[in-house]
Amino acid sequence: MKVNIKKLNSKATVPSYGSEFAAGADLYACTDADVEIAPHTTVVIPTGIALELPVGYAGLIYARSGLATKKGLAPANKVGVVDCDYRGEVKVALHNHSQLKQVVSAGERIAQLVITPYITAKFTEAETLSDTVRGAGGFGSTGTK
Repeated sequence: MKVNIKKLNSKATVPSYGSEFAAGADLYACTDADVEIAPHTTVVIPTGIALELPVGYAGLIYARSGLATKKGLAPANKVGVVDCDYRGEVKVALHNHSQLKQVVSAGERIAQLVITPYITAKFTEAETLSDTVRGAGGFGSTGTK
């Protein structure tokens, strides 16, 4: 699949896949200098790129497992969503879950972008819904222990 990107900053790095079968393309920090993130705070990091995703596809921004486990940095909203009609800069709100100040270096890989199809539902109001064995049970209702 071809996805057009536009560099909004000459220092921006084109997203890239770490291996042949990687689902997520790495997104890179596009900053003039290192960025410090204090413990338990969130900082928005620019990537310097904009995307043109095909209609019917969205870009989902996930944490990079190494960054999350080694530095405690992950997207503040858990999963960011880039809609196919969005043409602005892709930014990542990184939250520092650790007890220590963390540093994001200019050009560092900060998140991964997974491009996926989606369905736009037509929501229809109804008086009743079909019955299921589970019913209205939520939050842990299907667990045995």
